[in-house]
Amino acid sequence: MDQKILPASANMKEFERFLKSSYKIGIFLDMHIGQMKNISKLANQFEKKMIYHVDLIHGIKNDEFATEFICQEFKPYGLISTKRTVIQKAKQKGVVAVQRMFLLDTHAIEKSYKLIEKTQPDYLEVLPGAMPKMITEVKERVNVPIFAGGLIRTTEDVLAALDAGASAITTSKREIWEYFEKNQEMN
Repeated sequence: MDQKILPASANMKEFERFLKSSYKIGIFLDMHIGQMKNISKLANQFEKKMIYHVDLIHGIKNDEFATEFICQEFKPYGLISTKRTVIQKAKQKGVVAVQRMFLLDTHAIEKSYKLIEKTQPDYLEVLPGAMPKMITEVKERVNVPIFAGGLIRTTEDVLAALDAGASAITTSKREIWEYFEKNQEMN
């Protein structure tokens, strides 16, 4: 993935800003299943590729059946989830599968490593992404490209995460989108 900043939208106003941006790939976080048809249609009109966070789609369960429905009905570029069955079904459907990993404590991290071995996601989203040392450790441990997200508040946080080994940054902070959009060397 060439795009270093992945704008994340949590509502339609943010999504509309993303649509007007030069970014080609974006993430939609928190939505109702009833919004997906309109979001998908708008994304296609603006030639954007969308990654949907399956665990945050209200009105539908985050399981392999919902994943299959989303893949068939809305043809996303990718899906994000913490659930093994969602990641496996996304991969089976030829959709980019992003496993979300929370850096809570050593036990949680070790449990995530075991899950990653089983699911073999296309990407791993590490949260919080404002922990460069942990990004480096995770990158050394797994053979999966990393997205860093969560608590990334400054351009320095972005650069530190990329320097630590992240392939891209997921962020809902519009100021970061705009800064790196103006400085095209990142996109």
